[in-house]
This record gives sequence, C-alpha cells and structure tokens, in this order.
Amino acid sequence: MTEHIDIKAVDISEHYQEISAMMHELHKHEHSLFDKTAAWSDIETSYMRHIIKVQQENEGTCLVAYVEGVPTGFIFGYVEDQDDSRIEVYMGKELYVSDGYVAKEARGQGIYRKLNKELERIYVEKGIRRICRFTLVNNTKARMFLEKEQYVVTRLLYEKWL
Repeated sequence: MTEHIDIKAVDISEHYQEISAMMHELHKHEHSLFDKTAAWSDIETSYMRHIIKVQQENEGTCLVAYVEGVPTGFIFGYVEDQDDSRIEVYMGKELYVSDGYVAKEARGQGIYRKLNKELERIYVEKGIRRICRFTLVNNTKARMFLEKEQYVVTRLLYEKWL
C-alpha cells in the first residue's frame, strides 16, 4: 500500500490538462475492452465540456489522488435528480459516478478504493443514499471491485449497433 497518497477535490476547469490526460488513458483502456469506444481525440472537447458543466451545475466532485505530488488517479461523480421514469422505491437524489482511473503503474495499491471511499463519504454527508455507476460487462477487475464494495447489479444494458 502506498503511504503518501493525498486526495484532493479539484475544479476540473482549473485542472483541465491533468484530468484530460487521465481521461485519455481511461478511454484507451475502455477501447481495449470495447472497440466502439470513441477515440479521445474525437470527443475530448465535448466530453470535458460536459463534465465541467455537470461539476458546476449538479454538485459534481472530482477527486484526484496524488502520490508523491504526482497525479496518479481520479474519480468523478455528480448528483442526478430523479425524474418521472423512476420505478424504484428510493426517490431521493442519487450520485452517479461517471469516471474513474488509476495509472497502470500504481494499480493494486488501494488508490482507487481510497478515492471511492472519499467520494462516498462526501455524498453520504450530503444525504445521498443511492449510488449508480456503469462499467463494461467484460471489465472484470472493475466488477470485482464494485462487488467487494457492496455494489450489486440491478440492470443489464443491451445494445444493438446497426
């Protein structure tokens, strides 16, 4: 376990290059798991604009893990309001964790677990009681992590590309 991990909340617009570089690595990994993942160069501007906007307008939080002062991983989530399409019993606001990444060379040291625990702590203090997230079906490491953290699969998304 790495000893010197600092986790800091950052404003994405002020740390654009840092977050974009980690997003690029995240998208390369996702592309290795799903060949329809867009190239980061094709979506960087619009996706970064999106996460900056939801951070500002939807109680978003971006946490960055620094190991010895070097950005090594991040997690990003934001609050979603329920709409009339919900069928679940819980009707309060929910946290949607949209992105997370740890550099290859730093994996297996508990960094992502620390990021996730801190994100959960922040939103539990705000009264959030439901957290939603997606991962690719063949991302077995992410799925194992989520199950260890007591997340359960509640829906399966089926897609057909025409």
